[in-house]
Amino acid sequence: MNTDTRSGPSRPLASMLPGPIGFVLGGGASFGAVQVGMLQALAEVGLRPDLVVGTSVGSVNGALLAEDPSGAANRLSHLWLQITREDVFPGRPVDRMRTWHQHRTYLVPSDRLDALLARLLSAERFEQLALPFAATAMELLSGRVVHIESGSIRPAVRASSAIPGFYPPVRIDGRDLVDGGVVSNIPVDHALRMGARSVVVLDCGVFGLRMEPPRSLGETLAQVAAIIMRQQIIRDLPEVARQVPVLYLPGPFPLTSSPLDFTSSARLMQDAYQKSRAFLEQVKPCGPGLYGQAPLITTTDQPEPR
Repeated sequence: MNTDTRSGPSRPLASMLPGPIGFVLGGGASFGAVQVGMLQALAEVGLRPDLVVGTSVGSVNGALLAEDPSGAANRLSHLWLQITREDVFPGRPVDRMRTWHQHRTYLVPSDRLDALLARLLSAERFEQLALPFAATAMELLSGRVVHIESGSIRPAVRASSAIPGFYPPVRIDGRDLVDGGVVSNIPVDHALRMGARSVVVLDCGVFGLRMEPPRSLGETLAQVAAIIMRQQIIRDLPEVARQVPVLYLPGPFPLTSSPLDFTSSARLMQDAYQKSRAFLEQVKPCGPGLYGQAPLITTTDQPEPR
């Protein structure tokens, strides 16, 4: 990380980054609270987005950010303290089995998630948002990445957040769409396609990844899923950082709680805020490159953090 402290008046961080500035918010279920702390730190140093891309819970937070860039951090901090598991993953096991027997492809209907989005968002269509916004999803049949940038917002965000097998797919323009985290959990490359000349990454963090051999079927599946979700950022980050400055905000990593547990939101927000604020007070971007450290990326192709 570049921590140049040469004498002279300090420049605002926003003036060091060429615009447009794209904020990229990754997926992570209940760990989306991490992004709220990051947004609070970014707002305090006067760094705001010109465009927003989000995947899964990052599309939930990102939609409000695109609707209300100046007030999103405050509004989200209040909302996340109220969200419970029942709001997002409702029902008893017997209810989920009943839903599975009825529909065969998912465990939980998406009506509670849609109600949460209705509470969160005033805008109904992308065109009503203050900033350009893309919700990243995956086409279930082909596995293609789909970036939704127009039309109705709530179906797009539901699609981006539809964990396969848990929520039902969302049909948009004749395609069945599910959670984009499977193929593009942190879509930094699409921020460039939208016109970003600087990128700020709000990563929910690495969860489910073990540092020792798995000891059960569940641990094995979680390990494989975690590895798959990190492959996209390992692939895309080096090329993006060669073209533009990328600020990769630090969070409270590693994450050890469950992504289905919403009882730790206050702690996650506070930890992310403190780490991100310290980072933002020191970082001095000066051209393309990676500023900060993407967690648990171990590849020789990774750009050297400054």
